[in-house]
Amino acid sequence: MNTSSTTASLRDGTPFISEYQASERARVISNVDYQLTFFLSEQSQFRAISTVNFELNGTAKNLTLDLNQANIISMIVNGSKIYPKYNGSYITLSPSLLQSGQNTIAIEFTREHSTNGEGLHRFVDPVDGKVYLYSHFEPAAAQQMFALFDQPDLKASFQLNVHAPKDWQVISAMRESSISAQGNDNVWVFPASPKLSPYNFSLHAGPYHMWQDNSGPYPMRLFSRQSVTEQVTPQDWFTYTKQGLYFFDRYFGIPYPFKKYDQVLVPDFLYGAMENAAAITFSEDRFLFNAKMTASQKERLAGVIMHEMAHQWFGDLVTMKWWNGLWLNESFAAFMGTLATAEATEFTHAWRTFYASGKQRAYELDSLVTTHPIEVPVATTQNAFDNIDAITYQKGASTLNQLSHLLGKETFRQGVKQYLTEFSYQNAQLDDFIGSLAKASNRDLSQWTQEWLYKAGVNSIKAEYTCANGMISDFQLVQRAVSDEFPTLREQKVKIGLFYQRQHGVEEHQTAVVTYKGARTNVSELVGAYCPDLVYPNLDDWGFVKVDLDQRSMNTAKQALNKVHDPLLRSMLWQSMWDSVLDGQAPLNDFINVALINAPLEQDYTILGQVISNLLRAKEMLDLMAPANKQYADKVSRALSQMSLRMTMEHHKNSDFQRRWFSAYVSLSTQSDPLKHLQQLLTGTTKVKGLVLDQDLRWDIIRQLNRFDYGNAYALLQREKMTDTSDSGEKAALAAEVIRPQAHLKRQWLNTIEHSQAMPFSKLRVAMFNLYPAEQNLLSAATAEQRLANLIELDKKGPVFMRSYTQALIPRACSIDNITMIDQVLNTETGLSKLTRRALLETRQNEYRCINIKQLVKPQ
Repeated sequence: MNTSSTTASLRDGTPFISEYQASERARVISNVDYQLTFFLSEQSQFRAISTVNFELNGTAKNLTLDLNQANIISMIVNGSKIYPKYNGSYITLSPSLLQSGQNTIAIEFTREHSTNGEGLHRFVDPVDGKVYLYSHFEPAAAQQMFALFDQPDLKASFQLNVHAPKDWQVISAMRESSISAQGNDNVWVFPASPKLSPYNFSLHAGPYHMWQDNSGPYPMRLFSRQSVTEQVTPQDWFTYTKQGLYFFDRYFGIPYPFKKYDQVLVPDFLYGAMENAAAITFSEDRFLFNAKMTASQKERLAGVIMHEMAHQWFGDLVTMKWWNGLWLNESFAAFMGTLATAEATEFTHAWRTFYASGKQRAYELDSLVTTHPIEVPVATTQNAFDNIDAITYQKGASTLNQLSHLLGKETFRQGVKQYLTEFSYQNAQLDDFIGSLAKASNRDLSQWTQEWLYKAGVNSIKAEYTCANGMISDFQLVQRAVSDEFPTLREQKVKIGLFYQRQHGVEEHQTAVVTYKGARTNVSELVGAYCPDLVYPNLDDWGFVKVDLDQRSMNTAKQALNKVHDPLLRSMLWQSMWDSVLDGQAPLNDFINVALINAPLEQDYTILGQVISNLLRAKEMLDLMAPANKQYADKVSRALSQMSLRMTMEHHKNSDFQRRWFSAYVSLSTQSDPLKHLQQLLTGTTKVKGLVLDQDLRWDIIRQLNRFDYGNAYALLQREKMTDTSDSGEKAALAAEVIRPQAHLKRQWLNTIEHSQAMPFSKLRVAMFNLYPAEQNLLSAATAEQRLANLIELDKKGPVFMRSYTQALIPRACSIDNITMIDQVLNTETGLSKLTRRALLETRQNEYRCINIKQLVKPQ
């Protein structure tokens, strides 16, 4: 007997399973199918019967069946009724009850519904009291709803029967085959699904409103709560969905693998959306609005629809074997979602949006001490989401994008098609995907795989060139590792652009496509060109690499930014100026001064959003630095709010631009004059031409007034709370109350966040992110030690809670004292989870960065 492997296969009593334990289970289990019957009602508890059919191949010691926090009524194994060996996380199956070949286990149980967004989540609509249920299983929460082998490589078919109230809809991976009355309920019967990983199966039930559209290649349905139907624009959803289905059918060369396409808007959702097979869930918080959708909101909707649709092939049809492969699912969906949005919808600039938002977050994370390779081991299901971040999504997507440039777009597409065809309804690994691309391109990709997927860190490139007699005499691309700790230099293909200042703008004169690698690459084709005013070495954003502008190019960018006609290049130049602040190469003042001159001239909606976002970050940094530079911070605040109001008024004929500028005005209003103006707008004593204050904007203003406790802000909050009793209204009111600058209130809410058992997690999360805005640094300091001291205990609440808590409530103060406190925790609390420890390390590094930026600020 191998005692070490026997010990390793023993589980620890928690719901989590290790990769080794899962592989051992998959070694002896095959041909799984589930017959599931649910008895659903408006009550807080549900009853279910979970029948598991499977083949056992060989002996099965320590075999477990996952079922989380259930009250088991009966258990029958191969016809024999038994008393289960159950610890609240899983059932240990006695080998004597199992047989080689076919086995059947039937378990009847009851369980409380979840309220944290996992398992079978229950939500009571505050408007009309109606109850809505939806499931969320990723990474391993199906066990919170039924008994199963909860791991991705044990794919199974799911046959479903649901008893539910007669006014309810029931939605799952398949369309129901029958609905029949039985007493006060309807019984919904669903045929067996194709083979799916458990986390891709789903069940949603409640009195959902339904829209239908059969004009596309597959029948489409959209569902929402009844009380929010006026906020849904079904035509937009169906238009983008139809465009995506046509696009992906063509791109993959494989028809959509499921028979119908359902999308469900759900409350309290943990993420943006989830790719359940043929029954995709979307977060209400991100996709329901109280006014006509803005251009950016529509683009986000289209992009997320495309992202989840890409998963139907890449993730659902072909699924990773274990959670270390989750990055490939998400990277591919992020890449394909952006590609489809750009090529199949009106948002042809989607790659620019990708560059300005998610890709920048990936660059930032990849520059931190906590960066990680794209492909990393995942020890247990508890760690499945430890590294699910912008490196997983946007760096991975960028890596795939530059690989498609390196191999050629059609070759890349053929490789993807081969992969999906070969592994349909199966599980696959990274080598399978890379092997398909290597075969299609007839190229060895092992070195590329090592450099890009198994090595961490980001590189930068810089153009180094000399000119003689007005001509380039020498031109090199210089690559370096941003961090000495992650020294890998990589190969990729980029386009270099040379630009010249002319009377009517900054114009492109010459480009060169270069595949570079190593520290220096000669670019001989540019020798002899006219000496440029600006060089951009990653034109059109093919590569995943930070651009370090040479000094001549940086000067041109600052002087002639509004004369750069190419919007992607202009976006990149804006980003280079912001990066120079973050990297400590230029004072924050420089960026703010350039923005005050150029932001009002910006006519591109996407770039304007990028610039405003960075200005808000600049303002947050200045607030964290207080009381240092207070006089300058007040001056900046006044200038930015005045600029935002002026542009709000100027754009009265363009609602998208006006709303973008007005939202900035609300966020940048921190002094008495603009706050007084906001209060007057809210009460209707003054107006801005063209601006309609919908419910979302009203709450934004109320939150800002309460943030600074201006005037009768609290009374306005109470009045609005009575007017808007919706779920989104409750959360907005909560945000406005929590953000008020009162010490006793902060302590009360911190206690609620850390100890409440009753408040839904979705509301606790709102409280977390509104408790300590940057300018309330003294109030934050008052509880900073307590929050750090409580981390070890809070860690026991698990990754869902801690992902939000660590983002929102690890203290930030832009000070050495705060760094010392964080160091103390890191050095003494050795039992912290990987997730929490990583958050502390990142906060500490960002504190050092903030201090460096503070030292460079020039009082003005």
